[in-house]
Amino acid sequence: MVELKDLFQSADWKTEKHVPVIDVPDKFKPGEFTRVTVTVGKEVAHPNTIEHHIAWIEIFFLADGDKFPVEIGRFEFSAHGPATFTHSEASCSIKTDKPGTILASSYCNIHGLWQSFRKVEIA
Repeated sequence: MVELKDLFQSADWKTEKHVPVIDVPDKFKPGEFTRVTVTVGKEVAHPNTIEHHIAWIEIFFLADGDKFPVEIGRFEFSAHGPATFTHSEASCSIKTDKPGTILASSYCNIHGLWQSFRKVEIA
């Protein structure tokens, strides 16, 4: 039986970049909003054409000691037409008083599900 967790990939291959890159400070200030930006194709742009594109990015936060993550946001990209293209990047701001892990996932319509994570501390 195939489980969803087994379908996530986390290592890029060939010349295309699929793994979501999480840009966030290593330390958050308690009680202050901190910007989180997730990009697919940061170093090498993903094509994002009608035939081959990133459909969405999801961002979660899992506080240390918690069992389940909190969904921070889901960002869908639908501009893949002949005249308009989307760069697969999502930004939002979060605040937390707990250290934890930012988790990001994305979906390429040809190459499937991708994931990454980034540990954050409290300053």
